[in-house]
Amino acid sequence: MFDILSQEVIIAFIAASIVLSFVPGPDNIFVMTQSALRGRRVGFFTTLGLCTGLMGHTLLVAVGVSVIFQTSAIAFNGLKILGACYLFYLGWLSLKNDELVLGESKEKSTNQSYYITGIIMNLTNPKVALFFLVFLPQFVNVSGGSVTIQILTLGLLFILSALCVFSSIAFLGSFLESFLKKSKSVGNNINKLAAFVYFALAINLFFVS
Repeated sequence: MFDILSQEVIIAFIAASIVLSFVPGPDNIFVMTQSALRGRRVGFFTTLGLCTGLMGHTLLVAVGVSVIFQTSAIAFNGLKILGACYLFYLGWLSLKNDELVLGESKEKSTNQSYYITGIIMNLTNPKVALFFLVFLPQFVNVSGGSVTIQILTLGLLFILSALCVFSSIAFLGSFLESFLKKSKSVGNNINKLAAFVYFALAINLFFVS
């Protein structure tokens, strides 16, 4: 599968993918926050969810469906509003909870819920779809073989790069957990902090153009 892409292209693409994954944005900020508040396990499952969502965007670009979001304002705004509403809903749930337990979550259902949250967050962000639509084709060699296979290969490389970067962010973010546990002022307002992150991400997504 990698034969259709030159070694130089692969190296350049992976380097660009790693740099872009480190650039502060909604996804890595969300991973950092979840890891700091709930432990590296939740941060890792959130990362898996976000990367699974990237698989969906890769498939969309490969079959050309993402063009719809570039050419149709209704489709773009509809997906954007859906994603923002979901984030607002998560923020409302955080405010509704009386207490948020800090620490590593080992419950299977909890891990699955953050995995699913990561998937929905990523898939309902039209900015990611448009980014993939613009970014991936730049490294495609039209005369080098199947464009679809090249897009899928590049998408896989980006996902692996993002997985490594976001996992590192989750690991580093978990070291803030001990500070949050010791700080009573932060602990008493932890739900408000989590809700603020959700609302901030929702507002950011809502104003994406």
